[in-house]
Amino acid sequence: MKTFIFAAAILSVGISAANAAVLIHVDQSNQRMSVNVDGRPTYEWAISSGKPGYDTPNGNFKPNRLDADHHSDEYDQAPMPFSIFFDLKGHAIHGTYEKVGKPGASHGCVRLTPENAKTLFGLVQSQGLQNVKVEIEGDVRIALARTKGAVREARSLPKPNRLPSRQYSGYSSPYYDRDDLSAPLPGYYAVPAPQPYYGGGWGRGW
Repeated sequence: MKTFIFAAAILSVGISAANAAVLIHVDQSNQRMSVNVDGRPTYEWAISSGKPGYDTPNGNFKPNRLDADHHSDEYDQAPMPFSIFFDLKGHAIHGTYEKVGKPGASHGCVRLTPENAKTLFGLVQSQGLQNVKVEIEGDVRIALARTKGAVREARSLPKPNRLPSRQYSGYSSPYYDRDDLSAPLPGYYAVPAPQPYYGGGWGRGW
């Protein structure tokens, strides 16, 4: 019996040594997730965290449950593939079929693309919940302000100049002031000049 217990203890130590420490770090201000395995940077992905009023909680967490095919009971059975639940309030890291990277998109969960969620789920499953730590920091409002600022900046940029068109020497093209109008501008092509119409009734001469 003692031999059996001793062998079991050695086996347990061997299994623990084989499992790596996994750190999942979520930065809400930049809507990014980084994953370190035994201190080595392994993955970095875009995420979408909770909108104001449905904030993703900041802090240090330990995953407590895995569900590869979860559907939300609270939000009309919305699919949450490859869910990694990290607190007792139903918050999880999971996949989504909506766009990822847009801040303030969820009701508090951390969203990944289905492919990245599957990769993370497999890593956590293989290493064991006890060897995984989740750190969440930052503020989604910073990401939202940055996004709105980028949109305002894009809208404030001057619109491209639209030059008028003029027909000359059998060519139709936008133009700048130039002396030689006998050839089309670079990037434009010649079109036949309109011919007089003599079919009767009316006509237009050029």
